Amino acid sequence: MRLNLFKNTLLFTTIVAIAIGCSEDEETEGQVLLEPGMVFIEAGEFIAGSNKVDDKGLAKEFGFVGELYVDEHPQHKVFLKAYQIDQYEVSNLEYKRFVIEGDYQEPVPWVQNGYNVRWEILERSSVERLRSIADDYFQLDADVSQFSKAELLEQLSALQSQRDPLPVTGVSWFDAFSYCQWREKRLPSEMEWEKAARGAHGFEYPWGNQWDETKTNTGEGEQELTVFPVGVVKGDKSPYDAFDMGGNVSEWTNDWYQAYPGSNYVDEAFGDIHRVVRGGGAGVGHYAISTFFRSARRAHADPTQISTDVGFRCAK
Repeated sequence: MRLNLFKNTLLFTTIVAIAIGCSEDEETEGQVLLEPGMVFIEAGEFIAGSNKVDDKGLAKEFGFVGELYVDEHPQHKVFLKAYQIDQYEVSNLEYKRFVIEGDYQEPVPWVQNGYNVRWEILERSSVERLRSIADDYFQLDADVSQFSKAELLEQLSALQSQRDPLPVTGVSWFDAFSYCQWREKRLPSEMEWEKAARGAHGFEYPWGNQWDETKTNTGEGEQELTVFPVGVVKGDKSPYDAFDMGGNVSEWTNDWYQAYPGSNYVDEAFGDIHRVVRGGGAGVGHYAISTFFRSARRAHADPTQISTDVGFRCAK
């Protein structure tokens, strides 16, 4: 049902483009059918990687195991064909539709915090059972012992609604890959992610070359949520209007972690071992320094690994 809906959307877009656009004899090359929820990245070169060095001794100061920046070397130009990428990170609600309609296993954190519980099950539960669910799974911050069933359902509904727009996390690379396939999309390549984040001119951060902690979610401050709903931090916007590429959660990409062309740097994780993870994540505590939110920064992880700080977005 959902796949047919997306196909119908694209068909409608095509019909409109024909109706208001060129005749059959006119030039149609360059027209783009932009899928809802995605931004268009034009074909062309962009500045990738960096030549940055750790001249301030940050690695030693913060006790990092390896050197900073070396896997970004050398700065180079990359040509990419035109593509589209999701404007926002995939949300819990979007992923929940995939779990339900695609009959896919839910993320482990959902089992632990109650987000996987179906609403019809809650409605059928006794008040005693709801109190247990609210305490043990939803971790509701309240004394529920005297709550009525209606009050419990209201509280649990509000908590579920609060979690809906948060970026999905606790997903492996394989989970992200499967979701994008279900949406008839794919994971972005590492270079597609980087161009979408920093623009053709190679900005240091999605918003420009100057660090500004107010423009992204670093997980610092006194806010109640470590991770924010997708797209609410308006300063964290790339030159292509893609949001949350500086912070919030890090994101899986399609590529294996490899050395860049022309680099002499060697890492034991290079090869078909780890997938590249891009973007800064919230909740890094005393590691909330600007280097983690740079668009050229590369991270990597075993594709089977899950983290409460890693999500994804799709491309096509």
